[in-house]
Amino acid sequence: MAAFQICLQVWLTSSLLSDGLAVAGQAIIATSFAEKNYEKATSTASRVLLMGCVVGLGLGIFIGLGLQFGAGVFTKDINVKHIITIALPFVVGTQPINSIAFIFDGVNFGASDYAYSAYSMILVAIGIIGSLFALYRAAGFVGIWVALSIFMGLRAIVGIWRIGTGTGPWSFLWK
Repeated sequence: MAAFQICLQVWLTSSLLSDGLAVAGQAIIATSFAEKNYEKATSTASRVLLMGCVVGLGLGIFIGLGLQFGAGVFTKDINVKHIITIALPFVVGTQPINSIAFIFDGVNFGASDYAYSAYSMILVAIGIIGSLFALYRAAGFVGIWVALSIFMGLRAIVGIWRIGTGTGPWSFLWK
């Protein structure tokens, strides 16, 4: 449990750094939509998404090195450190995915696409809850991290889907 909490807190903290970037993009995109300046909205969304990818990759590298060599800051227990190394690939590997998911949330919130964001989150949550229990029963600690990885991957996919299909407030992209 200690290793899971350490990894989860690092995972959440670093993921929320990307969320801060998303909030900045959200504000600029909201202003752009209010001014009907769709070129600026598109440019901002692209730039924030690119920055989010860079931040996600950077966080992944930083966390990977940090937890690999700095787990002793959180615990002296050798067993807990060992379990942290088991979760490390998930914590590190999901950082770019988390960044993309949070950035797409911010981009869609900036476009006032709240209904899509809410309904897509409900569908993703419904889909993942069953697999979380199944994966936990099948693989325990690793199963939880697999489920969290799937959850964030699905969140990123629904964000990509909305803009990629040019639906909702993003319909101007295909005109």
